[in-house]
This record gives sequence, structure tokens and C-alpha cells, in this order.
Amino acid sequence: MRKKLMFSLSLALLLVLTFTASSFAQEYTINAGIGLNDKSAQYKSLEYFKKLVEERSNGEIKVNLYHSSQLGDDREMMEALQMGTQQMTCPSTAPIAPFVNGFKVFDLPFLFPTHEAADYVLDGPVGQDLLKQLEDEGIVGLAYWENGYRQLTNSVRPVESPEDVEGLKVRTMENPMHLAAWEEMGANPTPMAFGELFSAMQQGVVDGQENPWGTIYLQNFYEVQDYTTDTGHVYSPFVLMISKQFYDKLPTDLQQVVKVAAIEAKHHNRRTNRAMNAEYLEELKDVMEVTILTPEQKAEFQEAVQPVYDQFKEEIGADLVESVQQQVKEFQAQQ
Repeated sequence: MRKKLMFSLSLALLLVLTFTASSFAQEYTINAGIGLNDKSAQYKSLEYFKKLVEERSNGEIKVNLYHSSQLGDDREMMEALQMGTQQMTCPSTAPIAPFVNGFKVFDLPFLFPTHEAADYVLDGPVGQDLLKQLEDEGIVGLAYWENGYRQLTNSVRPVESPEDVEGLKVRTMENPMHLAAWEEMGANPTPMAFGELFSAMQQGVVDGQENPWGTIYLQNFYEVQDYTTDTGHVYSPFVLMISKQFYDKLPTDLQQVVKVAAIEAKHHNRRTNRAMNAEYLEELKDVMEVTILTPEQKAEFQEAVQPVYDQFKEEIGADLVESVQQQVKEFQAQQ
């Protein structure tokens, strides 16, 4: 009888302790915002990340998702990460460059010949070192996701060579390397906010723009653009990042949950984005005149923009540019 009583008391105590521990378990919230809409590969991969984190943390981490710049533009969201008022975002590398100069290297034209070459460099020592440098800015870089290769569209004529670009008013981001590249091809690059782009093309303020197939299709640019060419002139990575203030407060086991989920979601993002872009290209063939460049034609574009490397190499860091180029050659030698 005494043994049964002791067992019952021990069991009751264990249940009380378990209930108490679970009652006081710390809960964490990740508010993750992006600029693209909820149909994008980026958002779909954030949904995948959310599922992994919430399941593997047993509900200790809750992830809220915000799309279409609901929490601000890329720079505003990065600054919010620094202050700890927002926990996560996933910008392209262009707005990261003012925080860590080395990210400018990814704006060089024709830097990565293939998706696989980009993966090799980004996931290797050069790419990972750049992520590490974000920590000095109060941000933890978790993984490289992607926007993909940027392609030219316009409403004037088919483009098969740099000569066909001459005189076209092409909307670009406010990015010195992008501007310089289009100037070398004879275009009239016009920096403009993305939100103004559709109406600007509709009204003829600009003749064209450059973005990945997914953006071209999902933003209905084919309604105001007649021609597109697979220039693939810039490969645009995204960086999934988290506030260092927030990340450092997480217990080690939950940090690991976030870190591993980010890597798994990276692979999900690349697969999804590449499949979606291939699908959207096929859709665009029904509504636009699509020009697929031969290797020889693409080489003409590469040659036309080579002066951009000489112009910006020192600003980016000559050693970094050469390291990336060497890593690309190393990858190609293995194929």
C-alpha cells in the first residue's frame, strides 16, 4: 500500500512539473516580410520554412508571413532587422550592398553561366564569407535563395544582338552596374521604382524592362510588352536573413531548428523557382514573341558589357571579383 501511495505521489509530482514546465515554455514569433507577392516562389518557400520551423519547434516558434512589401521595402525591412523590430526578410543582393560592400559582386553582368555555377559559388567559401559579414551589421545570413536570371522585354522590336538594344529606354533598378551595362549596349537606362513600372510601360515612358520570367508573367508585363529575349544578363540571388538580436535570444536547439529549416527551404526555393520560370517561359511564348539566343549571340552581349568589370572591379574589391571568377572556372572544370 505504501509503495502504491509513493508511486501515485511521484506520478502526480511528475505531471505537475511537466505541466508547469510546458506552461512557462518561452514562445517566439518570427515576422517574415518580403517584397514579392504570394504567388512567387519566394513566398511558397517561406510557407515551407514556416511549416518546418513550427513543426520542429513543437510550436515554440510561430512564423507570420507578409508579402507585397506589407512591412516596407527591402531596405526598410533590413533596418527593422537591425533594430530588432522585425525578425526576418529575404531581399535580393542589390539592397544588401550598402550594408556589406562585397554583395555588389553579384550585380556584375554574366557572372554566373548557369544556375549550378551560381549554387557552387554561393554555397561555397566565397558566398558563405559574405553571409558571415552581415553579422557585423546586426543581421544573420541564413541561406542564399534566388530570384533567377533577369531577361529583357520591350515593346519596340525583337532583340537578337546588342545593336538591337541601341536607343531603347530600359527601366532598371537604381544600380550603377546595371546602368553601366545597359549604357555599354547603347540603351537609355531609366531607373524607376518597381511599383511605377507597369504604368510607365503602358504610357510609353519606357520601352522595356528586365526581370526574371516569373516576374514578367506574374506581373502581367506581357499586356504592355510585345518582345522578350533570354539575355540572362544578371543572376539575382536572394538572401534569407534574420535579426541577430532575435536569433541570439533563441536557445541553441531552436537556433538549430531555424538554421536547418533555412537550408532545406533553400533547396525547395531553387527547385520551385527554376520549375516556375521554365513554366512561365512556355506561357509567355503564347502571348509574346520570344527570342532564344544562341551561344554565339549571347557571347556578343557578354563582350559588349566587359568594360563594366574594369569600371567597378576596384570598387567591389579586385580580390573578391577574381575569387568568384576562379570559383566559376573551378566548377566548370569539374563538369
